Amino acid sequence: MSHQHTQEQLYQKDDLYMWHHLKPYKENQKTMVIKGADGVWITDVENNRYLDGMSGLWCVNSGYGRQELADAAAEQLKEMPYHPLSNSHVPAIELSEKLNEWLGDHYRIFFSNSGSEANETAFKIARQYHHQNGESKRYKFISRYRSYHGNSFGSLAATGQSQRKYMYEPLAPGFIHIDAPEEYRRPAAYTFEDWSIACAEKLEETINYERSETVAGFIMEPIITGGGILIPHPAYVKKVEDICRRYGVLLIIDEVICGFGRTGTNFGFQNFDIKPDIVTMAKGITSGYLPLSATAVREGLYQPFQQEKEDAHFRHVNTFGGNPAACRLALKNLEIMEKEKLPDNAQEKGHQLYERLAFLENHPNVGHIRYMGLLFGLEIVENKETKEPASEQRMAQIISDCKKLGLIAGKNSETVPSLNNVLALCPPLTINEDELAFIEKVLRHVFS
Repeated sequence: MSHQHTQEQLYQKDDLYMWHHLKPYKENQKTMVIKGADGVWITDVENNRYLDGMSGLWCVNSGYGRQELADAAAEQLKEMPYHPLSNSHVPAIELSEKLNEWLGDHYRIFFSNSGSEANETAFKIARQYHHQNGESKRYKFISRYRSYHGNSFGSLAATGQSQRKYMYEPLAPGFIHIDAPEEYRRPAAYTFEDWSIACAEKLEETINYERSETVAGFIMEPIITGGGILIPHPAYVKKVEDICRRYGVLLIIDEVICGFGRTGTNFGFQNFDIKPDIVTMAKGITSGYLPLSATAVREGLYQPFQQEKEDAHFRHVNTFGGNPAACRLALKNLEIMEKEKLPDNAQEKGHQLYERLAFLENHPNVGHIRYMGLLFGLEIVENKETKEPASEQRMAQIISDCKKLGLIAGKNSETVPSLNNVLALCPPLTINEDELAFIEKVLRHVFS
């Protein structure tokens, strides 16, 4: 904490000058002010310690307090703090090569600063790609209800969460939504696999309803994250890929949360054996230490941009995108993840955490527990028989009780009315067994 402020002054100044993200107004509420972080723990100005069960905003994959990440950025800032990527620089070249290694294929990398920007970039590239291939009518994008793709006018239009859009519409035109398959709330007559196939067929139907020659791309998170941790059946993902290929629709995979080890593999899509046309990524790329995002475009899609004629190039610039210090830090972050086998650790610790939380399966207010790697969703209900979603009050109480006992848990906030009832856990991938035991202890207490 800065030595010239008392705690009280900090709270007053915060109240006077700050506009907080996603925070509803309440008179005289005191916002938690964080001053330090180490490993999976954060500390506020009153010296309360919390296990950060949400990795900040789903992003501190390598854990807090990594000296080598700070050093990598500092060295780069001293050597060369900035240059735009209309030219090139060494950290960006090396990081784009490393990302290709992680992706296991040949992609061209366009750097930005945030997931929203990475998705905006993907939409523009997709439209221009079709235009330059003589298919200028292809401008529409299909995405899924409950998904989140960003907060700018295009990425928010792709988002399937009405509560995030309300009062900001109309957004960018040309975005259409379909249902995502959901295991817990599927129609009773279907197995999960059959329901998944039916939802994939909805994609094909929608492409035809819209006229296939007008559809540019389909964007999906491998797992819908902020919308409620909805994990697809593998058959769904394969069928979606097949439909996109048949209709010439680009498959855009949003890895902003699922990427960088979170689901137990380098990228979430690698759990499903598919080859995306475009992959967008952010958050865990730097473990949240500096802003950076990337749009990875399959090499074949780059060819129409390699023409020496007016307007054939991608006319998009981003002042800070691919900042040298952020790229250097990201490179070091990926080295740490490889050296410490953090994707494997996510898988192993995910299984262990599930075993520790399995006791909740019998709780009258826990309808469903789902997870992949260290990405957990606990669907909270008022009634197990009817699956009536838990009220906002019940969810707020659970999160508040967790916090009082030293655990920061999350939920799918402000997504779609009446379905903001999924408790989320997404701790750093460095979490150890004692820390998993701490999560279990807190949840046992809260749910008793």
